[in-house]
Amino acid sequence: MKGVSMVTMARAAWAVVRYAVVVPLLQLSIYLCAAMSLMLFAERLYMGIIVAVLWLNNRRRQRHCSRNQKNKDDDDIDDLETGGADRPMVLIQIPMFNEKQVYRLSIGAACGLWWPSDKLVIQVLDDSTDAGIRSLVEAECRRWAGKGVHIRYENRSNRSGYKAGAMREGLKKTYAKDCEYVAVFDADFQPDADFLRRTVPLLQADPSVALVQARWRFVNADECILTRIQEMSLDYHFSVEQEVGSACHGFFGFNGTAGVWRVHALADAGGWKDRTTVEDMDLAVRASMRGWKFVYAGDVQVRNELPSSFKAYRYQQHRWSCGPANLMRKMFWEIVASRQVSAWKKLHVLYGFFFVRKVVAHLVTFLFYCVVIPAYVLVGGQGQVRLPKYVAMYVPAIITLLNAVCTPRSWHLLVFWILFENVMSMHRSKATVIGLVEASRANEWVVTEKLGGSAAASATTTTMATNVNKQAQAAMKKKKKSQSNSSGFLVPEMVMGLCLLYCAVYDIVFGHDHFYVYLLMQSAAAFVIGFGYVGSQ
Repeated sequence: MKGVSMVTMARAAWAVVRYAVVVPLLQLSIYLCAAMSLMLFAERLYMGIIVAVLWLNNRRRQRHCSRNQKNKDDDDIDDLETGGADRPMVLIQIPMFNEKQVYRLSIGAACGLWWPSDKLVIQVLDDSTDAGIRSLVEAECRRWAGKGVHIRYENRSNRSGYKAGAMREGLKKTYAKDCEYVAVFDADFQPDADFLRRTVPLLQADPSVALVQARWRFVNADECILTRIQEMSLDYHFSVEQEVGSACHGFFGFNGTAGVWRVHALADAGGWKDRTTVEDMDLAVRASMRGWKFVYAGDVQVRNELPSSFKAYRYQQHRWSCGPANLMRKMFWEIVASRQVSAWKKLHVLYGFFFVRKVVAHLVTFLFYCVVIPAYVLVGGQGQVRLPKYVAMYVPAIITLLNAVCTPRSWHLLVFWILFENVMSMHRSKATVIGLVEASRANEWVVTEKLGGSAAASATTTTMATNVNKQAQAAMKKKKKSQSNSSGFLVPEMVMGLCLLYCAVYDIVFGHDHFYVYLLMQSAAAFVIGFGYVGSQ
């Protein structure tokens, strides 16, 4: 009897807590997620309408200007062939860190740029800590210097400031001070020969333009499903976010590579700073608050490599999620107090660029799909909690379609993309909170690993010396062996999968809203990632 009474008391206590605390908190969470979903929906719809208008205008303009543009390109070619005496001095910066697999790609592509040789300086900023890799990179620079290319190899004794510190020190070099523009390429980026010819004139045509950003073209998008999913997300970023920011506000986040800066604008904004892990975005926001404009050249594409291992991708996403949130915290009042830009532009930067895209987008995905819906199944399924259908189905479906429309070749992967993004939202939300509160990992910097696994990389492999090939093969074998010995489960994903699986079974037995269909698929996705079956093996 005593045991029965204890159980009865426990049930009664849980009933009181459930109706007095849990149910109201869950309902409040649903309303909060609904508000954030509508913010995200309005932002996506606004950008979608703008992109549609821009697309129609570009179609009309192309019909009228195609012949004139061809004649202009022919004139530009003649100018270069006659020496290009009126061309400005351009500095190419290639920051790298232990990039054994890809260093030849960016150096070779930069040295092949179509620009007068006496007006081009290539600067390789090698922060490698591996002496063997340093010697390989330096030898590659000497090889190109022997062909008459003005290329400089720079290596620092420390990695102070990481990438931002390296580029800041590079601009202080005597030979760099005569350069009017500076182009930045990460180690795996391979610009086409006409990159400068198509970007620098945009800066010359308008003195108020500080930056011209090119689009990325992914050489290994078909390597695995992880790279296909990344392609879908990044295609939307470039086709919509960057395009709308350039056309409507003259502002967007610099992608850190495949862009050309006006050196004067870079200095006017305060130069490179290493206070966050997104030094590129930091510079872009400061330049924008000084009144400078940016231009997105979506028709200029630069080949690059996507991270194909889940570990590298997860570190990259931590940096890309934590850094913007931390930058918003540090620059909020600086943006508000800026007197050189309009209130409309400040609202766009703070609300649209930072709050909705860099904070709300991550938090609402994790809170709603991985917390609120499972909690609703367990607690609110008997009618005590109201979950509107537009929050659970219609708004998320439209947001998803707007995101996926830019990559039609991957529409058949849409369900996998949704499930994968929901799992990744756990890491992105955690990183966003870390950035907002500036916790211990806010300034964590892990260089994204590049494997050189592309057609472009294989094409350059034939030029490598035999001893370098042997060293690379031995290093890869050693790396694979160490990976196989240290492989294990990803605990956060496994825990997430178990929780969602429990909620799915509970909904099958006691529920009536059929959320178990989604929960079973989402738990399966978490388990697949948790067991390490996503990304190159």
